Amino acid sequence: MRLWRMLLVAATAMFAPASPPAAAQQAMINADAWSAYKAKFLDPSGRIIDNGNGNISHSEGQGYGMLLAYLSASPADFEQIWYFTRTELLLRDDGLAVWKWDPNVKPHVTDTNNATDGDMLIAYALALAGTAWNRNDYILAASRMAQALLAKTVARSAGQMLLLPGSEGFTGADRKDGPVINPSYWIYEAIPVMAALAPSDAWQELSDDGVALLKTMQFGPRKLPAEWVSLSGPPRPAEGFDAEFAYNALRIPLYLARGGITDKALLTRLRKGMSQDGIPATIDLTTGRPKTVLSDPGYRIVNDVVACVVDGTKLPVSALQFAPALYYPSTLQLLGLAYIGEKHPECL
Repeated sequence: MRLWRMLLVAATAMFAPASPPAAAQQAMINADAWSAYKAKFLDPSGRIIDNGNGNISHSEGQGYGMLLAYLSASPADFEQIWYFTRTELLLRDDGLAVWKWDPNVKPHVTDTNNATDGDMLIAYALALAGTAWNRNDYILAASRMAQALLAKTVARSAGQMLLLPGSEGFTGADRKDGPVINPSYWIYEAIPVMAALAPSDAWQELSDDGVALLKTMQFGPRKLPAEWVSLSGPPRPAEGFDAEFAYNALRIPLYLARGGITDKALLTRLRKGMSQDGIPATIDLTTGRPKTVLSDPGYRIVNDVVACVVDGTKLPVSALQFAPALYYPSTLQLLGLAYIGEKHPECL
C-alpha cells in the first residue's frame, strides 16, 4: 500500500499543484470564478447541470465538476459533487458510471452505458483530491474505476492501444466499421495517474497511440480529426455520424497541452484547422466549411492556450474575464485558466 501511494503521489504531482494539507492547498482557480461557476451549474443535490443540453447531468460533467472543485481547493464542494456521482451514476456492476441522468424523465437513468471520458475524469479527480487531502476512500474509489476502465475500455486492435468510448457498442463485434473511437476522449493528463492506480504498460501505449492517431487523422481540406472515427481500416469518419470536427473535438488541443504534449506542428495544425478568422468553429470535414463559429471566451481559450504554448503569446483580456453562460465552454475556460496560471504564468 505504501509503494502504491508513493507511485500515485509521483504521478499526480506531475499534473497538479503541490499537495499539502487541504487548508494550505494552493487554489489554481480563483474563488470568485469558482463561485460564479457553482451558482450557474451546481445544483444543491451535487449534480452539474448541462444547461446547453436540456439541463441533463452526465458523467463528464460530474468529473469536470470534481476536477474544478479540486483545482479550487474546495473539499466540501468536491464531496457534494462526488455524493451525487456515486449515488446516482455509479449504478453499474462493473465499477463504471452510467453516462446520463435526465431530470425530465423517471427513472432518471434510461441508458446504462458508460462514457469513458467521464469515468476517467471522475477517477482522476478522486486520485488528485485523495492524494492532496489524505482521503484514502477517494483513492480506493479511483483505483476501482481505473481498474474497470482498463478492463472494459482499453483495448488493443491492429497493433494499437485504443480507448473505446463506452464499454458497449464500439468494437468490431458491435459495428461493421468498428472499432470506433472518439479522439477527444483521451485525457492525456489523467493517463499516468490511471497507470499508478491500475498498473499496466497499456496506459503508456494508450497515450502514445492516441497522439500517433491524431497525427494521422487529417480529414478533408482542413486536415482535422473527426469527432467519431472508424479504425476498421485506415482511419475515416465513422458511419452514422456527421463527418465533422464538432464540439467535443474542440477540447483536443487543450487536453494535449494540459497533458504536457506540446508538439508544435500538431497543435498548430489543429488550431489552424479549427479556426475561422481566428475563432474556433465546428467544421464540416467534407467541404472544410465552418458550421458554427464559437465566439464564447470558453471556446476561444483553447486557441489562446495553444498560442501561449507555441508562440508565448499572452492571453487576451477577454480570456481572463469569467462570466459563465453555458456549461461546456465555461468548463473549458476554467481548465484553460488553471493550466496557464500553473504552467505558463508568463502568458497572463
